[in-house]
Order: sequence, then structure tokens, then C-alpha cells
Amino acid sequence: MNFTRWSARLPGTQRRAAARDDRSSVPSARAEYARPGTGPRPPDGDAQAGTGPDPLDDAQGAAPRPAGPALEGLSARDILGRLPALVALVYGPDHRIAYVNDAYAAAFGPRPAGATAAEAMPELDELSLLPLMDQVLRSGTPRTVKSRKVRSGNSYTVTCTPVHRDSDDGTPPNKTSRTTRSGKCDRGRGSGLGGERGVLVYAADVTDHAEAAERLRASERRHRETAVTLQRSLLPQELEQPDDLRIAATYQPGGTDAAVGGDWYDVITLGAGRTALVIGDVMGRGVRAAAVMGQLRTAVRAYARLDLPPHEVLQLLDGLAAEIDASQIATCAYAVHDPNEGRLVYSSAGHLPILVCHEDGTVHRAEDPTGPPLGTGGWIHTSGTIELPPGSTAVLYTDGLVERRSEDIDEGVAALERALSGAKGSPQVVCDRLIRSLGVTAEHDDDVAVLVVQHPARTGASAELFHNASLDLLGGIEAAPRARAFATGVLTSWRFPVELCDLGVLAAGELVANSLKHGTPPMRLGLRRTDRRLIIEVTDGDDHLPRRRRADPADEAGRGISIVATIASSWGSRRTPGGGKAVWCEFALSQ
Repeated sequence: MNFTRWSARLPGTQRRAAARDDRSSVPSARAEYARPGTGPRPPDGDAQAGTGPDPLDDAQGAAPRPAGPALEGLSARDILGRLPALVALVYGPDHRIAYVNDAYAAAFGPRPAGATAAEAMPELDELSLLPLMDQVLRSGTPRTVKSRKVRSGNSYTVTCTPVHRDSDDGTPPNKTSRTTRSGKCDRGRGSGLGGERGVLVYAADVTDHAEAAERLRASERRHRETAVTLQRSLLPQELEQPDDLRIAATYQPGGTDAAVGGDWYDVITLGAGRTALVIGDVMGRGVRAAAVMGQLRTAVRAYARLDLPPHEVLQLLDGLAAEIDASQIATCAYAVHDPNEGRLVYSSAGHLPILVCHEDGTVHRAEDPTGPPLGTGGWIHTSGTIELPPGSTAVLYTDGLVERRSEDIDEGVAALERALSGAKGSPQVVCDRLIRSLGVTAEHDDDVAVLVVQHPARTGASAELFHNASLDLLGGIEAAPRARAFATGVLTSWRFPVELCDLGVLAAGELVANSLKHGTPPMRLGLRRTDRRLIIEVTDGDDHLPRRRRADPADEAGRGISIVATIASSWGSRRTPGGGKAVWCEFALSQ
């Protein structure tokens, strides 16, 4: 086969035959750009620099540069055969082999001329090039695929270029097809009357680059897996389940292209039936954000044990966040549920509003954040309230659930409200439905944390397990006997065992006596039964919190709290919002 009859059909390619045509009336390009004073060059001279002596060199007395071989004297086989890249030339609709260079033969072995690529070149099938070559042959447009791997393990970037074989008489196939500046074959005139079309396959070995990229991706995957593992290990492994609430949470890290953030949630039982709910988001990505998140979550649990109002907890957390990292800020919402009040008392540090869906499907949004993000300092946080009656559902969430690059975040919160109004079922079902409704997938570009809290409306036999009773205590020596008589009657009516009734009456008497001695009016005794515990609580108007101490044998007082702590499962005290304190104890019920 006359290999020099093949020419690449690339945009702007000039034919050699046209360059050799002495009868052309158009001056050649080298004559148009000849240097002044050099005179016209021979029409068939070489157009490449360095192929002949330069008159300017002779004028300056410099030695003439040696003339290299003329481009017309080199065959395409000589040029392509010395390329380190892999080159193959096929022709016809069956892609029959016309030529492979030495690099191609060294990589895949020699290929018989005239055989079809589908039969004799399985490596093209491994690279998924056969359909691409059909497309290139039909469209006349070059195509490139990057970093394809073959079975041997090597990776190649391959370019398929349409080529055309000149007719046998040496004239260009102008009446058959021509290549436009865009690289597409113009088959509008005399298609099929001239030479034969083919495809030049040019493959560059990019194995080293592909392996380096894979090592980089593997390193990024390991880094991400480390951050995800750290993030998940710092989140609650099992949520605490209060008596009066049903809670579920979901955390979903961002997709593979997104680094892990610092989203977290938590549920903390405070005693006396009260529960703290926490949701937060540390700004930033990666292991650092996850580590800061872990420190803040641990601090929240410690501050929650102090049973402080929500705004005081965030105030303490704000100072700690600045100490951990002055450049790191975080948003956080901290809410406390008291079953006796039927509402959430919350404080928010720059976090998104809590949503509450009532039993009839109406959704209420908590007021705007009551303070800036944690770590900013210099701000006094305040607390707000939102109703959480029986039958309602509250949702705490991070911005990954509602924030989208193409829309305002308020639109995302509104979409969440619509999804919440129609979400029914258990808390975990509601979690899953909200995530699906907001379009969060495994490839989401941000972390998502969702905490769903349901306050179930109990009826029938379930309602019989939950009771409340309270008594306002007036000062005087008759308050203690009245409290013991009240406790005895209530516990007996709730059908507790005699032993538990006796312990409950003893604890109630000691707490009331402590309040009469150290507290101020108004005083109140409260009894609460759940399906798992008996809660006894006494409130008064003095904010001095009691503490357990060891009484000396000669002391006549100081043993009340020690007695309560000994007989009860747990006890504690807290300051109440209106000024004063509450002292409580719990007894676990046998299941």
C-alpha cells in the first residue's frame, strides 16, 4: 500500500499536491511572508525553518546553518514509526488494519494488515474505541477519550482522527470529500466517487499519570473515611429515649466530592422527666471540624448536667468555642422539654429555626435565633418558647438539609415545612421522608443532621400509665403532715406496691421538710408517674440549691438529702426561671 497517499483530514490542512501545483495562480504562503531583500524562493522549496541557508546569515558573515532533510523527502511511515506514542491506521467501515507503528506493536504485538480491528485488535475493544471509531468515520470529527485502562494495567489517552486516502492517480479527492475548518467532512459533492476514508488512532501512555491520580484519590478517600469515622464515633451511638417523647435522628455525610463537616445532634435526659435536645453545626470541613464538634458536644453534655436554662448553656458554650479555636465558629440550638409544661424552652446561637408540626398538620416556626453563632463572643443570649402539645412533632436540623446553591435558604425552610406537614409515622420514618422530600442523596454536597422529636398523644391503656398530681403547700408545721398524707393517697391510688409507696412517702416528706427549713414560699409538691419511673419534685421560692453532705453523729439536721439520695434511683436540683428552685428524685419501676 502506498502509505504516503493517506493524509490527516484536520481543520486547515493543506494538501501536498496543491503545494506542488506550479500552475496555481495563488502565490505560496512562503512567498507572502518572505523577508525583505531575500527575493522569491523556489516554489517547490521547503517551507520549514532551518531547511536551507539564510541570506541574513551570509550577510552577517556567520557560517550557514546545515540544511535538514526536506519534509517532502520524509514518508509518513518514517515519522509515525519513530513516535513513542502508539499509532494505528485503519480504513473502511470494517476498520481494516492499514498500519501500526513500532510502539503499538511493542505494546500489543504485530497486527496483520487487512484484518478487521474487531478481530485482530482486541485492545481497542478493551478501550471501548470501536463505537467511537464508527462515530468518527461517519462524522469526520476527531474524538478523544482520556485515561482508559486495558487488561495489562496500562492506561492510555486516545485520539481518533478521520483521515482520507488520495485517489490512485495522485490527485486530491476534491470531488469526493473535503475537510472544513471545523474538522467535519463535507460530503455534499460526489460522495463515494473518490478515495477511501479511515481513522488514525493515536494513543499516549498515561499510566504514570493515572497511577498518581489514583494514589491521590485513594489518599483523599482514606482522609475522608477517617473524618467520617471520627464524626460518627463522636455522635451518640444510641439515642436516649425519654419516657414522654419518641426520638429519632439521622446523620448523612456529604458525597465523595464533599469533605465531612461538623454537624452533630444529641439527646440528654436531665431528670424529673425533662429532656435536653441539641443540634449544631461547626463551620468548615474535614477532621478539624469533626474534632471541634466533638469538644463542643462533650461540653454541652457537661453543661446540661448543671440543669441551667438554655441561654445560660449557650453562654458558657460561646466562651468555650472561642477558647478552642478563635477562628472557628459554630451554630447551635439547645432546647429543653418539660412534660409538665407541654412546650420547648430553647435558645439558638445562629442556628436555623425549630419547626413544630401539630396534630392537625399545621407547622409553626420558632422565632429568629436568639443570639449570634458560638465563638463570636460579646453577646447575651436569651431563651424563647414554642408549644409542643401531645400529638405534635418537632424537627431540629442543620443547613445541609435546606440550603441549596440555586435558591435562598428561606425557600428551603419553606419546603421543609411543607414536607413536615404531610409526614406521618414513627420518628425514624419522618426522618427518612424529610430527607427524601428535600432531595438529599448519597452525592449531596453537604452534611445533613436531622433530629425528630414526637410528643405522642396517649389514649386508652397507655394513658393509664401516665399520671400527674400536685399540692400547693402553705407554710407552717402542718405542711409536712399534709404532704405525707397527700403522697400516701396518690401513690396508693396509682396501685404501686406497698414498699414503693412507703419509699415515695418518705422521700416526699424529706424533700418537703428540707424546703420548709431552707426555702421560702410559694412551695409545691408534685408527683408524676410514667411507664418507667415515679418522680417526686418539690419547688419553692429560694434559689439556694441544696447539696449532699455528711452529717456528724451529733447533728440534728443535714440528713434529709442523704436519705433521699440513698433510697431513690437518682436525685437532683435546678433553679427555676421565675426565681427559686426545684429539688426532685426518681424511683425506677420494675418492667
